[in-house]
Amino acid sequence: MEIASYIQGSSESRAPANSSSKRRIILNAFMQNTPNHLAPGLWRHPESSASKINTLSYWTDLIQELEAAKFHAVFLADVAGVYDVYQGNMETAVRSASQFPDNDPLYLVPAMAAVTKSIGFAITSSTTYDHPYGLARRYSTVDHLSDGRLGWNVVTSYLESGAQNHGLDTQLPHDERYAVAEEYMDVVYKLWEASWRDDAVKLDKQTNTYTDPNLVKYIDHKGKYFPSVPGPHIVEPSKQRTPVIFQAGMSSAGRKFAAKHAEGIFITGNSPQATRKTADEMRRLAAEFGRAPESVKLFALVFICVDETQEKAEAKYEELKQYVDLEGALVLFGGWFGLDVSVYDDEQDLRHVSDNKVLAGAVSAWANTSRVGPDVLWNKWRVAEEFAFGGRGDVIVGDPKTVCDRLESWVEDGDVDGFNLVHAIVPGTYRDIAKWVIPELQRRDRFWADYDVPGGTLRENLFGRAKIFPDHPAGQYKWEEGEFPLTKSDKSENGNGVNGDEPATKKQKI
Repeated sequence: MEIASYIQGSSESRAPANSSSKRRIILNAFMQNTPNHLAPGLWRHPESSASKINTLSYWTDLIQELEAAKFHAVFLADVAGVYDVYQGNMETAVRSASQFPDNDPLYLVPAMAAVTKSIGFAITSSTTYDHPYGLARRYSTVDHLSDGRLGWNVVTSYLESGAQNHGLDTQLPHDERYAVAEEYMDVVYKLWEASWRDDAVKLDKQTNTYTDPNLVKYIDHKGKYFPSVPGPHIVEPSKQRTPVIFQAGMSSAGRKFAAKHAEGIFITGNSPQATRKTADEMRRLAAEFGRAPESVKLFALVFICVDETQEKAEAKYEELKQYVDLEGALVLFGGWFGLDVSVYDDEQDLRHVSDNKVLAGAVSAWANTSRVGPDVLWNKWRVAEEFAFGGRGDVIVGDPKTVCDRLESWVEDGDVDGFNLVHAIVPGTYRDIAKWVIPELQRRDRFWADYDVPGGTLRENLFGRAKIFPDHPAGQYKWEEGEFPLTKSDKSENGNGVNGDEPATKKQKI
């Protein structure tokens, strides 16, 4: 049965979009263009279609079901290399399909956009291995082809294999990767926001003027990591100009970067109470960067196993667990933490290892907030079971009331705005959410009955506006309709009107 059939309930069960003072919940389908994203082994499940990821119909059929259920967006993760930390080689990753193979996610968007009109697409790309000029071009192109429904999940990459395959001997140091990312964002913001005035495209057949050359300028960026990016942006402005920016950095440098740049920030944790401190910190940091509270959304990572009754949901969860590849989970764990836990024997409780305080602290925190609790042996296999569905996120198993109570707790106690929903099987996990969870959220006035702006941009359906917020770092570069065009004097004195003491827009230096 398709997702659409699950949401055709009575009109009384759906609250109008703005009829309630309760905070509405945002739901994103969290996926990757790979057979196993965050549920290693589940590609083998008889109801899974994961082996068909190389076919367009897998993605176009799925995206139509997600839009029928009114998901806000599909969020597609990505990695830059193979997970080869576990046991010091890639064999387990390759055998178990643990995020390997991993196809480029951006190329899926035009096909999915062609069969939908409102759902958004958040796509992961790295600032470490991709040049900003080329990325800006590709993202603008796809924002055009999706009618402004594109988002960019900004990552700095973390796999050593990724660095080596992109021509480096080893990874750049962690904080330097974020320094690169800072300059990278400056470049793409200039290209997207400052290179063309909003009304530069004229399409004037009488004067043979497609674009007014006085309303397009070079950016002439010169920096440490990108010594020369002259521009101009080679693509005309898309509906959003800058795609919606997402980020998930949880290190000190990552949190500051996210608070400064991200419109959607992903946080992870097993419980709303344990994660509230992170949510509070992210909102505080965003305010320190001068950003308004309404311009930032927080998303928690959650896996939901739901059915009509608690008993059926628990039985479904136990059945799914039969397909888990525990070594595949340790492959992912090793890549995320840069740590090969195969060196620990089966009797070693990882909360008490003496050679890695970060590992001991992380496992202790998971044990205290997990479904099984701390009173068991937390060896590497227990950690693998904890990572089997959704990695470091919450696992919610239950009937619709139980699941929605927990989601509401995340919103009220954890102060998040929505969720990145991990799947065990595709499309089954999302069909269950559409059948059982979304109608219950609608009854509670927690989920919209339809997109706020059907056919609108991703930013319009998340924030009620198509363009970037003025207090966002990209906002300083906006070249809006009516602002000063270039003049011959600007061009002759400054070369391109942007690097002199008075920039062409009379607004800011680029």
